[in-house]
Amino acid sequence: MIHPLDDYPLHQTSQPMSHVATDSPNAYDRFFFNGYDRDGAVFFAVACGVYPNRGVMDAAFSVVRHGVQYNVRASRACPGDRTATTVGPVQVEIVEPMRRHRIVVDDRHGVAADLTMTAHSPVIEEPRFVHQSGHRTVFDYTRLTQFGRWQGWIDVDGDRVDIDALAPVVGTRDRSWGVRPVGERPPGPPSVPQFFWLWAPTVFADACTYVAVNHESDGRAWHQSGAVVPVLGEDDHPIDPGRVQRGESATFDLHWQPGTRWAERLTTRLGVWGGDAVEIAYEPFLRFQMSGIGYQHPVWRHGSWIGPDESTRDEIALDDVNPADPTMIHIQALSRARWGDRTGVGVVEQLVIGPHEPTGLTGLLDGAP
Repeated sequence: MIHPLDDYPLHQTSQPMSHVATDSPNAYDRFFFNGYDRDGAVFFAVACGVYPNRGVMDAAFSVVRHGVQYNVRASRACPGDRTATTVGPVQVEIVEPMRRHRIVVDDRHGVAADLTMTAHSPVIEEPRFVHQSGHRTVFDYTRLTQFGRWQGWIDVDGDRVDIDALAPVVGTRDRSWGVRPVGERPPGPPSVPQFFWLWAPTVFADACTYVAVNHESDGRAWHQSGAVVPVLGEDDHPIDPGRVQRGESATFDLHWQPGTRWAERLTTRLGVWGGDAVEIAYEPFLRFQMSGIGYQHPVWRHGSWIGPDESTRDEIALDDVNPADPTMIHIQALSRARWGDRTGVGVVEQLVIGPHEPTGLTGLLDGAP
């Protein structure tokens, strides 16, 4: 099927742009955004994904206010024009590539928003994620990460939050595409899952950092990366690899909250060429459930067929969440951060399934002793 983008010299295969280069049902292309202020008065996140070989496009918007997480979810049949990134009440608009994005949520479920993110850092191209389990490729994707500042407003049942009136509301966006587990689980013999993931994007006054690690159960890293980037000046180009100081190693010390797989405290160390390690200590103080935007959700899971045009709303009372609930173990923890004399704020994303010897986890979902 020919698409208007076929008029541009962008092709990566002999197929038209509407066709992805793999027939894997787990092919995907996704937006993610989050936003927060230093004190946690507001935390929100957005996801929008396209799964062309499943014929699905989905999106979600979620905001935490006063201990409750409000989630708006939407799913539709994947349109022929995949630049039409509106799913039910949620719209993601690329205003200026790599510099400005707009999120609009209409109020059909009592939650509305109009938010614009402007780039606060150069784009970071993370190393390609590739992981195999036996003969099957489970992950093969690329992701970019970028920090930004937010403007706009959010309204939940008449409780309006003016983002511009808060202390700077910052956050992270990522774009990833390739192959990863989505939708219904593949057929085959049952197996005991194991997955360890930490991601810590952080904003300081003069720089932004991130560390990302995936471990096997014994602590061996199959993916580790990190970077330090400066704050973007008004006239700076957002794509400038020369300003991305990449890490050569990424390690951490992690202590779990007893009975959970949620971090109580974390210290990351990013080894950089020709300089001292960048060591950052994190103190989590607010929890965001990634289930709210589709991760591990039993029904509105990414890439699942819900219907040709469906949307809904639900809520999560954060104090009532069971840390052993498999749909709730994946979180982002808003955290105060300290890097030498610098203080900042960021998130520590955590998803740990199965054993992880270095941090004392043994079973499938059991919490730390």
